Amino acid sequence: MFASVKDQLQSELQEIRDAGLYKRERTISSPQSSAIRAALGNGEGARVLNFCANNYLGLADHPSIIESAKGALDDRGFGMASVRFICGTQDLHLALEQRVSRFLGTDDTILFSSCFDANGGVFESLLGADDAVISDALNHASIIDGIRLSKAQRFRYANRDMADLEAKLQEASGARRRLVVTDGVFSMDGYLAPLQEICDLAERYDAMVMVDDSHAVGFMGTTGAGTPEHAGVSDRVDIYTGTFGKALGGASGGYVSGRREIVELLRQRARPYLFSNSLAPSIVAATLTALDLVQNSADLRVRLSENAALFRRRMTEEGFDLLEGEHPIIPVMFGDAAVAARVADNMLEHGVYVVAFSYPVVPRGAARIRVQLSAAHSAEDVEACVSAFVTARQAVVQQ
Repeated sequence: MFASVKDQLQSELQEIRDAGLYKRERTISSPQSSAIRAALGNGEGARVLNFCANNYLGLADHPSIIESAKGALDDRGFGMASVRFICGTQDLHLALEQRVSRFLGTDDTILFSSCFDANGGVFESLLGADDAVISDALNHASIIDGIRLSKAQRFRYANRDMADLEAKLQEASGARRRLVVTDGVFSMDGYLAPLQEICDLAERYDAMVMVDDSHAVGFMGTTGAGTPEHAGVSDRVDIYTGTFGKALGGASGGYVSGRREIVELLRQRARPYLFSNSLAPSIVAATLTALDLVQNSADLRVRLSENAALFRRRMTEEGFDLLEGEHPIIPVMFGDAAVAARVADNMLEHGVYVVAFSYPVVPRGAARIRVQLSAAHSAEDVEACVSAFVTARQAVVQQ
């Protein structure tokens, strides 16, 4: 059987290569940090500055977090070998759920093995055929896939377009339950969702609001509680989802946090929760330490903000086209996919690791290099990145 399928798969893979969409993974042989040891084109490893990770607060190799993970391995073992409702719940899991709830200011929290699973568990559990979900067109793939699992009526509004959202809410007016769902930060552009306006419309049309805050939790808002805090609508958001795999240590794990009854229903019905192993104790313990670091000091958040502002200012001075914003995701626009790819390759040769994105990941003609700043970067690192952009642009123009 596979002999015939093999030819088909090889043809599909070649189509991906021919379209310039084949994804090649670059091997690193060091901890995730502001600088990593990465394999270059010749296969040899070299130290390069890392400007393409989600390690916003620089906690992925923090000594205190590593120490907590090691301690939990000694004290609680390697893994739970079970799902939560059988024998997979430790006091550490309960402590982290309570801690996240206090951090976000919500009623309750439920842990998942990833935010992808968290988003995959919400819609099918909460919404049926009589209900409606209204989703931003640029929401993360995990939200799109989660919605597909539910029987709810599906509406999609143009990215951050409040007139279109209102029109879709009117269309969904006959549904039993209505849920508006949005990313807090749209990761390809670094744009923030207009949460005040979304909450205003949701209240006008008696809808719930869900925010995936994976690219903001830990560093946006006065205390780092994310985009709802940043927008002043923390108490108006019904469902928060997020990850521990970005700013909060960079390992794995996700959560749904929000209204008590919603979380309780997910414990009874969410399939990724009921049929997947619990988070490893070492990750839970380390995440608790990450939250300590976030809540006990604003220094990392301030440094991240300063680094992003410095990069924006210097790149603007050098004449690069940046998408406007305030987030540490900063797209440098090139338009032409081939040019963006060549600039990224040239920068790696000069010791700076960035990644180019082109269609269909971003709209056709909107190719870019997405730069992601970290609190672990120094001002000198930022200047080195800017210098590499300048050098690479000159080299590509001369080709």
